[in-house]
Amino acid sequence: DEAFERLRWAYVGALNAAQRTVRICTPYFLPDSGIISALDAAALRGVDVDIILPEETDLPHIQWAMVHQLWQVLDRGCRVYLRPGPFDHSKLMVVDAHWTFLGSGNWDARSLRLNFELNMEVYDQDFTALLSEKIAARQGMEITLKWLYSRPFHVRLRDRAVRLLLPYL
Repeated sequence: DEAFERLRWAYVGALNAAQRTVRICTPYFLPDSGIISALDAAALRGVDVDIILPEETDLPHIQWAMVHQLWQVLDRGCRVYLRPGPFDHSKLMVVDAHWTFLGSGNWDARSLRLNFELNMEVYDQDFTALLSEKIAARQGMEITLKWLYSRPFHVRLRDRAVRLLLPYL
């Protein structure tokens, strides 16, 4: 409870250190502007950044807010996929086939500031390769800017309105 920024710094540090690939799997993807900047910077320097989200979450309003802000990472070259099937609560990040970060931390304000999260760093190429393969096998439909902007106006408006509540989600 004293060093509540450690999860954020682990995410940002890993994104800044990435040289080839980053794969993120999380049920709740509501990063703040600093983490979005780190994701975008990684993609702009040529790192393949894949973000895998559930097709449906257990909290519809969170899903709406997540979808609205995806343009911020798609516009800079990150790829986003919606994982089909039952809701998966897995939270992990794989960087450059040798480092894995997994645990209870989501990519949202609550995990970064309020919740007591426990994550673990794993430096093991075999373990990381296995997880990377499993993540790739679960990638579903790729979200594109075209798809995002082609949704009906009332859906986009709803998503924008809920996104305003981000500090409280």
